[in-house]
Amino acid sequence: MSDNNVKRQNESRDLFTSKAGFILACIGSAVGMGNIWMFPYRVGQFGGAAFLIPYILFIVLLGCTGLMGEFAFGRMTQSGPIGSFKKALETKDKKGGGIFGIIPVLGAFGIAVGYAVVVGWFIKFLVGSISGEALNAVDSGAYFGAIAGPFGSVVWHFLALLITASILLLGVSNGIEKVNKIMMPTFYILFLILLVRVLMLDGAKDGINYLFVPKWEYLSQPKTWIYALGQAFFSLSIAGSGMIVYGSYLKRDIDIPNSAKNTVIFDTLAALTAGLVIIPAVFAFNLDPTAGPPLLFITLPSVFKLMPFGRIFAIVFFISVLFASITSLMNLLEVPIEATQSNLKLSRKISVILVCFLAFLFGLFVENGDVLGKWMDFVSIYIIPLGAFIAAIMFFWVIGIDKAKSEIETGAKKLLGSWFNPMAKYVYVFLTLIVFIAGILLGGIG
Repeated sequence: MSDNNVKRQNESRDLFTSKAGFILACIGSAVGMGNIWMFPYRVGQFGGAAFLIPYILFIVLLGCTGLMGEFAFGRMTQSGPIGSFKKALETKDKKGGGIFGIIPVLGAFGIAVGYAVVVGWFIKFLVGSISGEALNAVDSGAYFGAIAGPFGSVVWHFLALLITASILLLGVSNGIEKVNKIMMPTFYILFLILLVRVLMLDGAKDGINYLFVPKWEYLSQPKTWIYALGQAFFSLSIAGSGMIVYGSYLKRDIDIPNSAKNTVIFDTLAALTAGLVIIPAVFAFNLDPTAGPPLLFITLPSVFKLMPFGRIFAIVFFISVLFASITSLMNLLEVPIEATQSNLKLSRKISVILVCFLAFLFGLFVENGDVLGKWMDFVSIYIIPLGAFIAAIMFFWVIGIDKAKSEIETGAKKLLGSWFNPMAKYVYVFLTLIVFIAGILLGGIG
């Protein structure tokens, strides 16, 4: 694209106003349920500190190839996946790229449908913690089961989308950027408060040992490496969708490699902090650390019941995870919203209302916890990795690795080394394919 075309599009497109705002928005997208419940579970399941070796290796590798690539792809085309894929094929005088772009858009929308239900659960538990209802319930499992049944959380689910839509209606700079600047620092501060309290509990040391005492024999098991790859992949929100859209709202003088580095660092810190809050607390009260999603809604409320001043800490916990989940939901919904604006030529207001209404409508049929799990698994196994793989092919192969590298370096203080070309064009693309295939074979790896 010519500089004049980019300039004209920048003038009509809402953009992030600062590098910090963009980074916080990307961190907000990346920090979500995968960090808060899945990461601690995977660390304990696959060798404690030994799991961190492949995890850190993969998250750095994916961050300095795929994440940077998606940022730059969106910025270069000033489009979401549909427009970006279309323009990529047009560089080779081919048509039909927009059809491929529908895949990651559907993936983001599909995850948003389920995610909104979970955000509704967090709102319900926050309100229940404030009123005391959640912690006074005799059976935490039954309390959760009442809202995780068919049509069990319609009001809370609607409220989750209403709050998120209200932010998205304000646009990129006044909505997404400003809210992330508040919510993400608050999330880290609240989790640090929880961390200090949890580490003071009797028995917390056993949880720390569970997380961080290395079991080196797990490094010889292929599953450890595959699940570490899946955890890193999904944690960074690499999907050929949300990060391309956020990149399309980026000014050309923003340092993409530095932004990707900060996203990786703070996403990893969030995962480690969540692990240090949740697992030691669970061990301190002899509960099950491998409970999966019920860990947040059944096991932890049981912990707060037993903890001195537990109600206060329950409120702090559910505020922090609510902030993390809303910032992720904003990114997921922004993908179909941008697609609706750009391709159907509708106003932002109508696009936000339409997408959020459809998300609520579809979400009504997955409110049942069992159905929700199957829905989220299907989308994350079959659609999300495929979208990331197609985006990688479009940027690093169709547009070309030299042009891709040049786009990533635009605005950067340091040029990328010779390592980048083979790592992005071959290793990263191969890893996205592995995530897709392994997910199918293992029933999900993230």
